[in-house]
Amino acid sequence: KDDGVISRLNVMRIINEPFTTAIVDGLEKKAISSGAKNALIFYPGGGSFDVSLLTIEEGIFKVKATASNTHLGGDDFDNSMVT
Repeated sequence: KDDGVISRLNVMRIINEPFTTAIVDGLEKKAISSGAKNALIFYPGGGSFDVSLLTIEEGIFKVKATASNTHLGGDDFDNSMVT
């Protein structure tokens, strides 16, 4: 957040990568039309493997749980796939 302020950005919120994945995938739009939805988002990112459990209702995201493992993402993930 400090980096954003130094860059003269108005940082309103910092969210984790699985959460952004859910937003990009448009899950909030799907939940608006059909009631509450639960989503389990896996994100094998650049340096870690992140997982979040979300509830989405009427366009509102509620994070129920989140976890991360730094030995399952990035190079570790790539090397395991190659092996």
